[in-house]
Amino acid sequence: MADKSAFVVSPDWLQERLGQPGLSILDASWYFPFLNRDAEGEYKAAHIPGAVFFDHEKLSDPDSSLPHTLPKPEAFAAAVSSMGITNSDTIVVYDGPGMNTSPRVWWMLRVMGAKNVFVLDGGFDNWKNDGRPVTSEVTKIAPSAFIADFQADKVASFADMRGIVDTGSRQIADARAAGRFVGKDPEPRAGLRSGHMPGARNVPSSTLADKGYLKNLTDLRQVLDEAGVDLSRPLVTSCGSGITAAVITLALESLGHRNNILYDGSWSEWGAHADTPVATGEAEQ
Repeated sequence: MADKSAFVVSPDWLQERLGQPGLSILDASWYFPFLNRDAEGEYKAAHIPGAVFFDHEKLSDPDSSLPHTLPKPEAFAAAVSSMGITNSDTIVVYDGPGMNTSPRVWWMLRVMGAKNVFVLDGGFDNWKNDGRPVTSEVTKIAPSAFIADFQADKVASFADMRGIVDTGSRQIADARAAGRFVGKDPEPRAGLRSGHMPGARNVPSSTLADKGYLKNLTDLRQVLDEAGVDLSRPLVTSCGSGITAAVITLALESLGHRNNILYDGSWSEWGAHADTPVATGEAEQ
């Protein structure tokens, strides 16, 4: 197991600990509207026993025009407290397909000060397919107090990205699919230009996992190396709206890379501006 990420837990590990005090489980599933899937409805129909639903739409900044923006620390703390979660809990986050939206919540919790946060390897689909326990029962939530300790230096703003693109002070790793990165495929959100930030490297989030399971450390390192990512340099991760960028963050942290930040506005912000530089085609190596 030495070649596996320290930030993921196996289905066996979680199943053995279901119901233990101090363990909190979050269903962080989210799907693009065109997929016609109701994440919360699916959660209510079947979830891991003890899991609470994490709503990406509700747990975002209501004052932002961008999707999935990190909420204010006070609002995040209040919402997470209402889920029965404390800072000292061991928190396990999962999503349907695995390694899709759960790393975003893993990242959010860590940025807000939680220490013991993990992603369920394989996700809920594999959990169900393996015949592991599921329930439709409403999870009982005990009163709790989550205290936010916001790590602002782990989040990149639009102004930060302007500087990074201009100076190359950090490498940029973009988690969107290759077609969107090179500008061949349209963005799923209206009003956005196609392409990528100059100097960015394309690391599609799907290349970091295999059937919902995060790849081992050797393979993660190979994927990043082949994408032209230099792990000795500072990095910023990006994607469409800041969600799958966290899959790259999870891979980086798993490999011991700590000097990384996440561009929360991502392409939803950069691609909407008329005056931001946009490159198309393959990234220069």
